[in-house]
Amino acid sequence: MEEDQQEYLRTLLSGSAPKTPGSGVISFPRPAGRLLLLSNNANQSFENKIKLSTMNNHRNISRPFLALIVLLAIITQIRSVSAQELTSNNLPTHFTTIKQVNAGVLNVGYAEAGPVNGQPVILLHGWPYDINSYAGVAALLAAKGYHVIVPYLRGYGSTRFLSAQTQRNGQQAALALDIIALMDALKIQKAVIGGFDWGARTADIIAALYPERCKALVSVSGYLIGSQKGNIAPLPPKAELSWWYQFYFATERGRAGYAANTKEFNQVIWQTASPKWQFSDTTYAQSAAAFNNPDHVAIVIHNYRWRLGLAKGEARYDELEKKLAAAPVITVPTVTLEGDANGAPHPDPANYAAKFKGKYAHHTITGGIGHNLPQEAPKAFADAIIEADGFAK
Repeated sequence: MEEDQQEYLRTLLSGSAPKTPGSGVISFPRPAGRLLLLSNNANQSFENKIKLSTMNNHRNISRPFLALIVLLAIITQIRSVSAQELTSNNLPTHFTTIKQVNAGVLNVGYAEAGPVNGQPVILLHGWPYDINSYAGVAALLAAKGYHVIVPYLRGYGSTRFLSAQTQRNGQQAALALDIIALMDALKIQKAVIGGFDWGARTADIIAALYPERCKALVSVSGYLIGSQKGNIAPLPPKAELSWWYQFYFATERGRAGYAANTKEFNQVIWQTASPKWQFSDTTYAQSAAAFNNPDHVAIVIHNYRWRLGLAKGEARYDELEKKLAAAPVITVPTVTLEGDANGAPHPDPANYAAKFKGKYAHHTITGGIGHNLPQEAPKAFADAIIEADGFAK
């Protein structure tokens, strides 16, 4: 093999490649008789990134050597593109493709990322947020080979009830069984499940009562399973103040006010729950579109009224709620997270650590991270999913 060919292979194996001066392309040395062009412009289609052109001399490179060069060049380019995609500045801020599937009493809208044969991960949003809280997280996990599913909860986005007669019920058991039904519809037997806010509570319930469906758990703010009986006792005044919106929703004025000013109301919640997160109007608008769901107000109001015992649930969930009222422990491997600037009501991690009986870790994420932790710190949340999955292996 000629010296220039050997040198070119060494260059490719090192992860770089020689450039033609001023051209922005990688070129094979001129004496070799063939020119390999590999564009550095990531915006071009991949098919255009590698081209071969014949030069005006008669010394041809051997076919095996040429094939090896092309293979190494492709690997180098893929490695470069992957590195670009995984930087925080290049993470997507929203999902562009939504799929629909009938599951239980719902037609569920969901985003999907990653290889379909990868380890399933289900990510659950809360109120007043939507699936875009996980756009960056999903991209990071998909790049690691995970199959990520991010559904709109009932009352959000493109998720719809299949029947007008179904009660618009926001109680915790209903949301949990929605996700079990979704897993059945998508033929997912077992998944790593993560969530925050309503999504964390839903994930907790599945991990506690359906451990055969939950490989591992990531829960922001830890153990959030509650009960109507447990909510009877009043809290200290300062703690009660943090739940002001719950008491507002308990009134007819609150229901009417939320219906009339949904987006403005929820923007206030975003600001108070994440006081140090400087989100843009565009970021908020991308999620606020999910509140246009025709059942959104009914689900939100019922959820908070049910917690206080001011609204009835459905009899079909009574047995499940009895089990949840006993505050069952969680045995699946778990990672809990908390932001250092969470402005929403949340328990002290020391108060719930004992509820997790399997392999367990807790991390407080610093840097002014608020309530919407997956969107504010996507890498930390993705790392927690990977950590919890590792606990289960």
